[in-house]
Amino acid sequence: MPRVDYKSTIQAPAAELFAWHSRPGAFERLVPPWDNIEVIDRQGTITDGSRLTMRVKQGPIGITWVAEHSDYVEGEQFRDEQVRGPFAEWIHTHRFTPEGESASVLHDALRYELPLAPVSSALMGWYFRDMLDRMFAFRHTRTQNDLTRHARAADRGPLTVAISGASGMVGSQLSAFLTTGGHTVRPMVRSQATADAIPWKPSQGVLDPRHMEGLDAVVHLAGANIGRRWTPSIKEAIKNSRVNGTRLLCETLAQLDRKPRVLVSASAIGYYGDRGDAPLTEESAPGDGFLAEVCQAWEEATAPAREAGIRVVNLRIGVVMTALGGALEQQLLPFKMGLGGPVGSGRQVQSWIALDDLIGAIHHALITDSLEGPVNAVSPNPMPQAQVARVLGRVLSRPAFMPLPAPAVKLMFGEMGEELLLSGARVMPEALTASGFEYLFPELEEALRFELGR
Repeated sequence: MPRVDYKSTIQAPAAELFAWHSRPGAFERLVPPWDNIEVIDRQGTITDGSRLTMRVKQGPIGITWVAEHSDYVEGEQFRDEQVRGPFAEWIHTHRFTPEGESASVLHDALRYELPLAPVSSALMGWYFRDMLDRMFAFRHTRTQNDLTRHARAADRGPLTVAISGASGMVGSQLSAFLTTGGHTVRPMVRSQATADAIPWKPSQGVLDPRHMEGLDAVVHLAGANIGRRWTPSIKEAIKNSRVNGTRLLCETLAQLDRKPRVLVSASAIGYYGDRGDAPLTEESAPGDGFLAEVCQAWEEATAPAREAGIRVVNLRIGVVMTALGGALEQQLLPFKMGLGGPVGSGRQVQSWIALDDLIGAIHHALITDSLEGPVNAVSPNPMPQAQVARVLGRVLSRPAFMPLPAPAVKLMFGEMGEELLLSGARVMPEALTASGFEYLFPELEEALRFELGR
């Protein structure tokens, strides 16, 4: 049976490293974005007898994987073993060993057997070993990155944070990041609420102020999807879901006896419109177009919270680079097929941000009292779209010269294509940088290699 060991020195005490793994959200933070794994059921935590049921998707095929925990030793180790799943055997032991007072060794010891071994091992063993190498490199890097960010804010203590859009691409990872750091997350949900969730129905103007009492902070991410052809009804939904939902939330927060200290409310770099190559900061004037109009109204809707004395951060978010969804996820298939390349002229500047840096920027906004008003959540290194395509092609080892002409974009996507794909703006993170924020992935190539395991 193959046996592999992965070890890394982590700059955090063993007790904190173990605690991070034991908290809700650790599994979600450890799953690489290129692995399509969904948690179906969770019974317990990581103590003996706890179970995690997952759905592993490979194209149209889904396989159920049930893992049971055992050999739990507080502060030292735990083990998960496949009860049902894709492998003939899978036994994974996690060990945490002190290395001085401020560091520790993270040790993943894995024994596994592929189905139909030894034939499968002879034919595919090398491929699976490469997958494991990529997975554990990602896990250890993200673990260190998250612990480093939490350590910088250790003196602030645990927070109770409400999050709208908590089940979305950004919100789900933000929630997991915060809970593994020892914070409490209360998701704002439209469906039946669990004990810790906050029910609200923004389209109906329903949000009970009593459910919002006792919060330290609120992160507002909810809004209708903009990545589809804009019909009149979809444009109305895009605007109303942002403006009306934000106004309802902020008017409710303003009524509270104990108000949260900070509201981080999403906006977007669409605020600036199509602006060519001129550098833009938070002080730059808004642009023209539908998205610029929406973003202005979206930010103005936070006024009731600001007037009530709550620190409000309007986070103007750039193109989020993650394999979990959005622009990058949609480009992967054509690029892997060798069909990627410049869109339109390719000269339009793309202001982007890595997902983990966006999560870090939100966390930074929560704990940085001096940060207020509009904040551009983008990398310090925007680049023309054609260059973005070349970098993605290089990371995937694929050509990137197949153009998508502007007339084709307009024909297929209409106004949405013109504003999202053919327009650009060189947006700079002046406020974020000045407040001391430290990027993990300021360069696009390193961001893509981390997200794609390349």
